[in-house]
Amino acid sequence: MEDSTTKIVEVEEERETGTEFLYKLEDKPPFYETVVLSIQHVLAMFVGIITPPLIIAGVADLNPLETGYFVSMALIISGVTTFFQVKQLGPFGSGLLAVQGTSFTFVPMAIVAANVGGLPLVLGMALITSPVEMILSRFLTQTRKIFPPVVSGTVVMLIGLGLIRVAITDIGGGAGATNFGSAQNLSMALFVLLVIVIANVYGKGIIKVGAIAIGLVVGYLVAIPLGMVNFAPIVEAGWVTVPIPLKYGLSFNWALIIPWILAYIITTIETVGDLTAIAEVSCEPIEGEVHDKRLKRGVLLDGVGSALAAIFNTLPNTTFSQNTGVIQFSKIASRVVGYGVALVLILLGIFPKIGALVSVMPKPVLGGATIALFGMVAMAGMRIAVKDGLNDKKMFILAFSLALGLGVTFRPDIVNQLPEWMSVIFSSNITVGFLTAFILNLIIPEPKKMNQNKA
Repeated sequence: MEDSTTKIVEVEEERETGTEFLYKLEDKPPFYETVVLSIQHVLAMFVGIITPPLIIAGVADLNPLETGYFVSMALIISGVTTFFQVKQLGPFGSGLLAVQGTSFTFVPMAIVAANVGGLPLVLGMALITSPVEMILSRFLTQTRKIFPPVVSGTVVMLIGLGLIRVAITDIGGGAGATNFGSAQNLSMALFVLLVIVIANVYGKGIIKVGAIAIGLVVGYLVAIPLGMVNFAPIVEAGWVTVPIPLKYGLSFNWALIIPWILAYIITTIETVGDLTAIAEVSCEPIEGEVHDKRLKRGVLLDGVGSALAAIFNTLPNTTFSQNTGVIQFSKIASRVVGYGVALVLILLGIFPKIGALVSVMPKPVLGGATIALFGMVAMAGMRIAVKDGLNDKKMFILAFSLALGLGVTFRPDIVNQLPEWMSVIFSSNITVGFLTAFILNLIIPEPKKMNQNKA
């Protein structure tokens, strides 16, 4: 998931000391540097792109070939939307080195939709609610006032905490696995997690940035001689992916619409934070007319990209904040690198054998990586919620919102006796947590400010 506003990096000291970026936004790095940096960005985002479709494919009971296609389309759409986000054509795109990828924010809602109506319902709900973000792109100032960090951060925390159950299921071997919880499955997941920790803590440069991807690759390779990988779907997969609009069709369920609307509100706020962070580390303006226009165009592209993703059979897109760290580390903010990232992602998606290779990844390997990812998502939400400090009001909001949201996660049957439409709405931990945080934020007065000069 995307750690958004918490990724804003302090660069004033760098500006004051005169430290220069190797290549700024309008510069053109040499070809070999562009290739290396493009691959580095892809490594940082690859797991984030493929994990949501893998999770939803499992819930929707897609076969390996369909799962591979689902993953391939996620990569292709991520590449296409990245290109337009970086290029900035007319009212679309920020023009910054801002990469796009599959959003974790929509995974809980997509899981519910997949259980109710399969992939057509997931795609239909994603498409019909995508105009929410497009509309909000015109009202960003008002949106940030109505949904302050304590509200949006609470929702992000619930997303991460709720998804941990999915990761634990994969660690055991996946839902319905005959060897669920076996020593082999648990050991494999623990091994992957250990590799990720070592790469992240002790690695430097591209090793640190790509820690989760490295953990997946190493775990995958170790699983092969253990007989945990079935290569048949890779052999059966074709050589070229042909994007087919609305391949799985669309369906709608109005009872599910509120969580999807909330997801687009959250991604709007996250995208504003991501683009601000990217502008900051790129030594670009973070206030004023230029920045405001970039935000509006970037958020609009986010919404349009999510609609495009649904039409082409994959999950909604959003900006990826983890790539902000790559810009900061490399000192290269050139949009030419963004074009390279887009090209690499499209090429990875075009060849279905790559998607098939991902689709047969052993569940414990995936679970070992996603347990780390989802924990980080939850912590990102906490940092967002308390980014301006923690007072009595915020503690009260967080305590009640998390308690009620997690309560529904632990006992979803608590709402079974309600009318059907209410049961569907309030069975979502995201909806319950959001409404609690939103209402409490409105009715609880701000704590009185203490006199800082008082002895």
